[in-house]
Amino acid sequence: MPDSRRGLLYGIAAYTMWGLFPLYWPLLKPSGAVEILAHRMVWSLVAVIAVLAVRRHWSWIRELARQPRKLLLLALAAVVVSLNWGVYIYAVNSGHVVESALGYFINPLVSVLFGVVLLGERLRPWQWAAVGLGALAVVVLTVDYGRPPWVALTLAASFGTYGLLKKAANVGAAESLTVETLVLLAPALAYLLVLQAQGASTFGTAGLGHAALLVGAGVVTAIPLMSFTAAAIRVPLTVLGLLQYIAPILQFLCGVLVAHETMPPSRWAGFAIIWLALAVFSWEGLRHARLVRRAARPSPALETV
Repeated sequence: MPDSRRGLLYGIAAYTMWGLFPLYWPLLKPSGAVEILAHRMVWSLVAVIAVLAVRRHWSWIRELARQPRKLLLLALAAVVVSLNWGVYIYAVNSGHVVESALGYFINPLVSVLFGVVLLGERLRPWQWAAVGLGALAVVVLTVDYGRPPWVALTLAASFGTYGLLKKAANVGAAESLTVETLVLLAPALAYLLVLQAQGASTFGTAGLGHAALLVGAGVVTAIPLMSFTAAAIRVPLTVLGLLQYIAPILQFLCGVLVAHETMPPSRWAGFAIIWLALAVFSWEGLRHARLVRRAARPSPALETV
């Protein structure tokens, strides 16, 4: 199989697994969102260490230990991603699957705004149009919900910040996830031990199957990330940019078709505007990439010289 096709399959697999997360977290009830989050931190570390052990890849530890700036960035990323994970688990298990999908729909637009505000990047006119449509959609959905869509905005902002920190750190997926989960390990273990001492822990008290599902939270965290990394090194960013919509589409379908969350006409209108914004954003990105490739080609006149 060509490497590009393999990368495409890895990308589809990663975003599909992320998109089906709303089907997994409800299985972990009666565990609360914070307990699930703590188990996800602990067992993610176990899973990623197992991956590194199979690959016999440990040489990066000494090199990374000599770079305190990268370690600080990864520690901050750990805090941000724990917020993202916690809010997402809470949203899914409290009947806000559709709103959580909205967060990942608007995440590309939030990332673009971060680029403008924090990195001094300049947007092209059609990108501004997409961002404007996204802002309009948030206004429409605020009117619909009777409040700002805090879950969606928190998920989008935290994941966008996480992406910025990971980009600045420039560390591989398995290596960075190891550091992040090590940072989170102490508070996660402390919380689980307190729950156990209080007799409020569900691990081991709600059945063997439930305990296995809590352990599996680490596996379902690590596997999509490994698949995403395998895709990122094999396919262009423009392809990954289009594949990323698989996850929120599946999350949205889970919310509407499986969780049967209500979708009044005003909410459909807000999502329609978001989808229009993403269509404009994707079309502009593909168009710009095509123009850049065309400009980079040598002209026929130069080739004959």
